[in-house]
Amino acid sequence: MTSHSAPAPISGARRLRTDRGEFAVVDVPPAPGATARGTVLLLPGYTGSKEDFALVHEPLAARGYRTVAVDGRGQYESDGPADDESAYAQEELARDVLAQAAALDAPVHLVGHSLGGQIARAAVLLDPSPFRSLTLVSSGPARISVSQEQRVRLLRDALAVMSMAECWEAILAMGPPEEVGGPARGIGGQEWLRERWLGTKPAQLLATGRQLCAEPDRVAELASVPLPFHVLSGARDDTWPVPDLDGMARRLGAHRTVVDGAEHSPAVDRPAPTARALADFWDASR
Repeated sequence: MTSHSAPAPISGARRLRTDRGEFAVVDVPPAPGATARGTVLLLPGYTGSKEDFALVHEPLAARGYRTVAVDGRGQYESDGPADDESAYAQEELARDVLAQAAALDAPVHLVGHSLGGQIARAAVLLDPSPFRSLTLVSSGPARISVSQEQRVRLLRDALAVMSMAECWEAILAMGPPEEVGGPARGIGGQEWLRERWLGTKPAQLLATGRQLCAEPDRVAELASVPLPFHVLSGARDDTWPVPDLDGMARRLGAHRTVVDGAEHSPAVDRPAPTARALADFWDASR
């Protein structure tokens, strides 16, 4: 992390009203003069937030796409119960995505990063009709790798006995937060990461952490859905091995993009080639 300050305020921040409540979003329209090509709904990963897509809004707007990045239920600036894990069951989160797509005048292109990809997959399997395509970014076919599972379990154990603030201090004492199961690296510095961490509900982290450690392989089920698929990742990934992502893409008959120089968060690591690959795929899916 190169900065200890919060990221600059992002133009387009607002509340998205749906029939399942309000969600905090960053909603960026196509650039002036660009031909409007559609709307994209972007779902962040575990310990992430809508700000993780901040660097791809502008290049996607230049290509004519309206991009709407969302904090899911209980993530950062979207409300949710602090202690009721049942509110964060995968199907509940998937139904939130269906409601978000409806509020954006579906059909939309759907993009999910990491945990967000598995929630996106669940939404498509419930009802594919609100979506024009599905892109899974650094999001694998089933449960996370053993090394990442250990980190998630460490975090869950800490949350069981500590407050969110105490847990943050413990994470910092152990090393960079993203290296010990804590908040994913984002565009802001440590103070902003702390703010995001404290804004996220403990029950959301506990419930979704369990999902990441137990997710079944649903690739064959997804492959039967008549949508264009895209599997995008960095060239290196510790959460799901890149060969597993390659194999998932083959099983889905999906377009495959590997972003050189990127790891688990291509939209942060290499935003320009990531945005270009996304827009090229959507253009070809029209």
